[in-house]
Amino acid sequence: MSVIEKRGSDLPVEISRPAATTQLAISTTQARISAATDAEAVAAWLAEYQESPQTWKSYRRETERLLLWLASRQLTLNGMDREALRQFEQFLSDPQPAERWVGPSRPRQHPQWRPFRGGLSPASRRQSLIILQGLFSWLVEAGWVGHNPFRLMRDKSRRLSNQAPGIERYLERPVWEWFWQWLNRPLGVEQSDRALYEHARRRFIFGFAYLLAPRVSEMAEARMGDFKMTEGRWWWDVVGKGSKIARVPLPEDMLMCLAAWRKVLKLDAKPAYQEQSPVIRALDGQRGIGHNQLYRLIRDTFNQAAEALEGEGGDPTYIAALRQATPHWLRHTSITHQAQSGISLRHLAESARHARLDTTSRYLHTEDHEWHREQQRHRLVP
Repeated sequence: MSVIEKRGSDLPVEISRPAATTQLAISTTQARISAATDAEAVAAWLAEYQESPQTWKSYRRETERLLLWLASRQLTLNGMDREALRQFEQFLSDPQPAERWVGPSRPRQHPQWRPFRGGLSPASRRQSLIILQGLFSWLVEAGWVGHNPFRLMRDKSRRLSNQAPGIERYLERPVWEWFWQWLNRPLGVEQSDRALYEHARRRFIFGFAYLLAPRVSEMAEARMGDFKMTEGRWWWDVVGKGSKIARVPLPEDMLMCLAAWRKVLKLDAKPAYQEQSPVIRALDGQRGIGHNQLYRLIRDTFNQAAEALEGEGGDPTYIAALRQATPHWLRHTSITHQAQSGISLRHLAESARHARLDTTSRYLHTEDHEWHREQQRHRLVP
């Protein structure tokens, strides 16, 4: 059922039917891209994001869902009108029939791969529509479709604004403090070497994520030689989103985490110059691990922590947060807690590698605190 590879190859049967995907552009003379099908047109758009692998994967997921849905209704991108858009938005909330659309996570080549794990939440539907709005804007400019159905949405500016008022998907400090304490609990006696290794690796991964706010792809691709000393100070050199090169200062706690992890790997406490071995490693202690494997490891750990906290009779709100948490929540948590600790907005933006200060400012909750404090002046009895 998979649709889009790097250039739209390996299309499944239901997306390959002429009625579904072999539309030509609205006019051959107007087409400004080399494409013969909707899938190839979408692949051309995705190619604009090939320097940002995580963005590319996210955009592919949403456009693939759209193409499969259109094919199931014998529609094309150019036939997507306002009513079809309304139906698609409803479909995202409850993909039916479930046996065709919904299933557990599987490799994309697996015959039982499905595009959904379940219906999308309101926030996820909104993000999907934001991505698809960008796709249609590009396709109009490319001469592949004659109109953008998103422009007909009456409340588009409210529903599809990409500027959220603030960051909410993060762990509050009490949750993080419990979680970090839980990660550092000693294992029982007579543990296997593998169990001890996995315990140390997991502790390092979450320390790395919390202290430096990396994206999961940046963690998976990090090399030991990326940690460098310059003029007596340690820095992390990272190639981030959009292949942007940045340098992030290492806190003392990160140096301690790194030294402890390298000891497990039987390496010197500090990396050597241009040491090219991977930072996060597989069970053999040599090979690196992929983005998806790291993602699953982090998600599994959050779920295990939620079960542990529930077993201790913890706060249901905190348990729910741990169950919902994803690797990107770690980045949000790190940046939010750095802001709360008093790191300046300018330096915080540089560490987070945000192009704009207003992106970083979304992590500041000081105005909420001030607003809440002032609101307490309003009393039933003066």
